[in-house]
Amino acid sequence: MGKQATEMLKGTLEGIVLAILAVRPAYGYEITAGLRAQGFTDIAEGTIYALLVRIEQRNLVDVEKVPSEKGPPRKVYSLNARGTEYLEEFWGTWSFLAERIEQLRRSVDKQNADTHVVDADAANQQTERD
Repeated sequence: MGKQATEMLKGTLEGIVLAILAVRPAYGYEITAGLRAQGFTDIAEGTIYALLVRIEQRNLVDVEKVPSEKGPPRKVYSLNARGTEYLEEFWGTWSFLAERIEQLRRSVDKQNADTHVVDADAANQQTERD
């Protein structure tokens, strides 16, 4: 993943993790593995754990300690009502931004295409004069 993609992902990773938890409860490693399976291969496990601490502190998830076969109990995160509201707001914001960015891209593409047509017409007129 390039630097630009990494920076863009930072702004959306919280919503992405909440969306994963909306499907089913999970612990940190499961979330990281799921993201990697979806193509987010450069996400460090530490990034996810730090994010989980933040969303736990903001009361967007419920946490249950579940015994582990190896080592200490695992913290299993599940989306709570406040997290669900936050996720709904995230998707609304995402849709708004995605639509506006797509409109902008189409507008720029159209302007560039129009410019190329004008440039081509000018070149043809110049050739006809020569």
